[in-house]
Amino acid sequence: MQGTRRAVLAMGPALSLAGAWRGRAAAQGAPALRLGILGDLSGPYRDLSGLGTLACVRQAVADLAAAGTPLQVEILHADHQHKADIGAGIARQWYDREGVDAILEVNNSAIALAVADLAREKDKVFLATGPATADLHGARCSPNHVHWTYDTWMLAHGAGTATVKAGGDSWFFLTADYAFGHALQRDTAQAVEAAGGKVLGQTRYPFPQTTDYSSFLLQAQASRAKVLGLANAGTDTVNSVKQAHEFGLTRKMKLVGLLCLLGDVRAMGAEAAQGLLTTEPFYWDLNDRTRAFTRRVLPQMPTGLYPSTNHAGAYSAVLHYLKTAHAMGPAAAKDSGRATIARMKALPTDDDCFGPGRVREDGRKIHPVYLFEVKPPAEVKTEWDLYRLAGTIEAEQAMRPLSEGGCPLVRG
Repeated sequence: MQGTRRAVLAMGPALSLAGAWRGRAAAQGAPALRLGILGDLSGPYRDLSGLGTLACVRQAVADLAAAGTPLQVEILHADHQHKADIGAGIARQWYDREGVDAILEVNNSAIALAVADLAREKDKVFLATGPATADLHGARCSPNHVHWTYDTWMLAHGAGTATVKAGGDSWFFLTADYAFGHALQRDTAQAVEAAGGKVLGQTRYPFPQTTDYSSFLLQAQASRAKVLGLANAGTDTVNSVKQAHEFGLTRKMKLVGLLCLLGDVRAMGAEAAQGLLTTEPFYWDLNDRTRAFTRRVLPQMPTGLYPSTNHAGAYSAVLHYLKTAHAMGPAAAKDSGRATIARMKALPTDDDCFGPGRVREDGRKIHPVYLFEVKPPAEVKTEWDLYRLAGTIEAEQAMRPLSEGGCPLVRG
């Protein structure tokens, strides 16, 4: 398989990177499927997103070809900069002018909701592998998108409920002040209270401008809560954990990373992060299949990075989308995003990152979720050997019940 890159967009300084990668493995004359990765290439989520996602999407194309079902695929990549107008503008141009069939990632919930509306308007596909707001498979569900990797309800009920049961029954929240942070705090607070715990307070900080969390952490300390829930992600989570450790807050409060991924923990360091609880559906060293996937993709990953849950979600969703497009025929898949999503829901899923699963009627991808605890430094063998398994939440229990989401696609 050969790959080339070329510029495809001209949107001035708003666009940090745009390119296309073309997999030439299909029979001549078959229409090319165009995928657009709309992610974070320069901001707080760049290591969880960025070029690692591109590597994993390419791996999905390669794995499908190796299995004997090659397709002609072109991949575009751009930076949304966590600005709704920029993200929506890129998505609209991709759908309208660049012939993009499916947009994926969009690891900003506010932008993802806008892209979901665009996909429905244009009858295209949106593979929501990066955003967390559970509204995407709730009140804002659509026949043109699927919600794949994680969501605020899943994260909240995984870490929140387990922590209360372990004695962490009083909480204070440090929350990124935008749609994702608000939804994550809301859903976690509901889970904490349902489990018998109490929320003693919260503080919100400007996103993505904040790097000094000292005043917010002092508010958390003054609350005398047992648990500090971090309703943020990426470098925000890293910096808030590091600063909490420096202030001695971790000696008095249990920290729970509500969307804290492996790369974040590595950036914190095991000393600062030890004992931190986090919920993820993927870990590279979880089982034989996740280790096999990691061995295949690692040579293509950015130097020094292992695949994260976000990267795995992109691989998983794209692989299922391409399998579906092959089953339908690429021309039919390009003709209607709505028909493609319906077929994705009808076909079972299976991949090395998440194992067997399915896409539910409301568009939610169903798979198991795992509660991990960060190892103490003495138990860490390599720089990416950071988790020990603290619990497993089976697939059907890990996700919000279908009847509670308010998705208008759900009948009865």
